[in-house]
Amino acid sequence: MSVFNEVKKNFGFGCMRLPMKDNEVDIEQFSVMVDSFLNAGFNYFDTAHGYLSEKSEPAIREALVKRHDRASFILTDKLSSPYFKTHEEIRPLFESQLAACGVDYFDFYLMHSQNRNSFKKFKECKAYETAFELKKEGKVRHVGISFHDTADVLDQILTEYPELECVQIQFNYIDYDDDGVQSKLCYDVCRKHNKPIIIMEPVKGGSLAGLPAEAEALLSPFGGSSASFAIRYAASFEGVFMVLSGMSNTEQMNDNLSFMRDFKPLSDDEFKAIDRVREVLKSMDIIQCTGCSYCTDGCPSNIPIPTIFKIVNNSKRYTNYGAKWWYGFQTGGTRGKASDCVQCGQCEDICPQKLNVIELLKQAAAELE
Repeated sequence: MSVFNEVKKNFGFGCMRLPMKDNEVDIEQFSVMVDSFLNAGFNYFDTAHGYLSEKSEPAIREALVKRHDRASFILTDKLSSPYFKTHEEIRPLFESQLAACGVDYFDFYLMHSQNRNSFKKFKECKAYETAFELKKEGKVRHVGISFHDTADVLDQILTEYPELECVQIQFNYIDYDDDGVQSKLCYDVCRKHNKPIIIMEPVKGGSLAGLPAEAEALLSPFGGSSASFAIRYAASFEGVFMVLSGMSNTEQMNDNLSFMRDFKPLSDDEFKAIDRVREVLKSMDIIQCTGCSYCTDGCPSNIPIPTIFKIVNNSKRYTNYGAKWWYGFQTGGTRGKASDCVQCGQCEDICPQKLNVIELLKQAAAELE
């Protein structure tokens, strides 16, 4: 039976964000969340080698794999560009991922964070071909991609590799018609190629869970949390078989389970309310950062870029928000300030949101220093 048929419901546990304690994954709380997730009838878990500074895979081994029968869950992992340079390094990396997770196979194995540049590297290293070989060997059951680029690049990949079985895209109501992320256009390409769609960042790194009062008021008549509308929005589109959510505590999980256990697509009136929320958010000129932290790993000045952008956004959303105090608290010492940017551009090259990070840091320095 296909793994697609074994996926019990359309909601998955994204393990890029997990409960943390003293900079380590809180295995006790994570285990409770895993149990609640499985007991509610869900069974899809998603990770990658670099998530949480390489702590996500071992946490899954401890909280999920060691405590539950392998047949009771679906596990997705990814081949990430920073961890291999040649074709010969891919299989050893893959085997290390199996060991880190404590499993003999992955249900889904995705070519991670594909864009115009990374696709070129993956082709040169025969990464796709290696993944298809792993499938033939039974170590991978389905091969797909996760994608961050424009729709024309996605169309190229799916045209060159029609064997791909699924596509993971960033999709949420604020990015739906965004020129950089191109959620709708990428969704349309997936539909054109008849590929099942996995949704990541439906709540855009949590930013759609904490809406400003004006936007919140548009949704409150319908009941439910702001996060519930964001996740249900993504899950309401035809062709979407999985929506992921990174959950950092049991409260977030319980909220998500409450509305996804018996999922109902958004009504016409709810879609119209979301359209108005989108207009409110775009009028506020919010920095569209999801907090993925890809930009910080190689920053020569160790600038906490997502944290700075969150402070800037909160200063726009909330009155009497002590932005300069928080900025001073979060920067300095071993962490750089916005003005410490040397404009090397590595952050912009890797940013999935295609943000003009250098210019945004200049603006943050002007506002907060």
